[in-house]
Amino acid sequence: MLLHHVRGPTSFQYLKTVDGVLKETYQAACRARGLLENDDHWENTLREASLSQCPLQLRELFVVILLFCQPSEPLKLWNIFKDDLCEDIRHRIRQQNQDITLPYNEDIYNEGLIQIENKLLQLNDKSLSDFGLPSSVRTESNAAETMTHRYDTNNLTAFVNENLPKLVPDQRHAFETIVDSVIHDKRKVFFLDAPGGTGKTFLANLILAKIRQSGKIAIAVASSGIAATLLKDGKTAHSTFKLPLSVNLEQQSTCSIRKNGPIGKLLQDASLIMWDECTMSHRAHIEAVNRTLQDLRNSSAVMGGITFVFAGDFRQTLPLLTEAREQISSRHA
Repeated sequence: MLLHHVRGPTSFQYLKTVDGVLKETYQAACRARGLLENDDHWENTLREASLSQCPLQLRELFVVILLFCQPSEPLKLWNIFKDDLCEDIRHRIRQQNQDITLPYNEDIYNEGLIQIENKLLQLNDKSLSDFGLPSSVRTESNAAETMTHRYDTNNLTAFVNENLPKLVPDQRHAFETIVDSVIHDKRKVFFLDAPGGTGKTFLANLILAKIRQSGKIAIAVASSGIAATLLKDGKTAHSTFKLPLSVNLEQQSTCSIRKNGPIGKLLQDASLIMWDECTMSHRAHIEAVNRTLQDLRNSSAVMGGITFVFAGDFRQTLPLLTEAREQISSRHA
């Protein structure tokens, strides 16, 4: 951009010089020349939102601005609004420490950055460094703490107590068997097979609530977005596991998850993974998840030695391939 607007540049330093002042970055030079829009609009948006929105909603708005609005100075926006973005975190820590005079500090800001980065990773696989924001300092248990502290155990207990009597005998047996595998660390793999409309999703949500009620991490995914919305805090399998776009049974594909990254640590700490509508997924995707979990959890056991529940209905989803013989179709199931 500068090369298009600066006449006769003689050096890179010359490009960054505006009115005799050498700017630190090319972006700063562009801004000084009026070639870039400033962030006044996004600053006003956040300021207005901070008057009526809770900090969680404000953090979500901040993430949307980062991902889709391309602010020129994300760090400046963070520095202006970091107190508003972290207000609920300070309030919680004040209550925990029984200190109503606790000021904002780096630990509070760090937790706010972690929550912002978690949202960035969830929506677009981006990190804070992609936007020039300070890196968050994560401990090994950060991801686990985020998952275990986000649920109200009283609400979960009420949900379980209200709905457990509604289970029919077969559902009750499945519920008790799966919960027993998690609680006693039996690390079994299950498949819930039932026709559509018979209560698989209802049972899945009840199992998730029971495990989360005990303080353990239960991850819910589904092969389609619609199915994911029916699970409590469910996400698509592609977004959670970072599944490869192209699948090949001959290649030993794995998922794009870093072992020391937040998602990798979350999968290491999880006690249960529930995959609904798995019958819609390609066999190679499930095998890729198996290899990835074995690597992340340092275990050669199936699915890395975690209690894993598949659910689906092959009656609804047949393994069809264009112009394929029956043997080929069954090979991809």
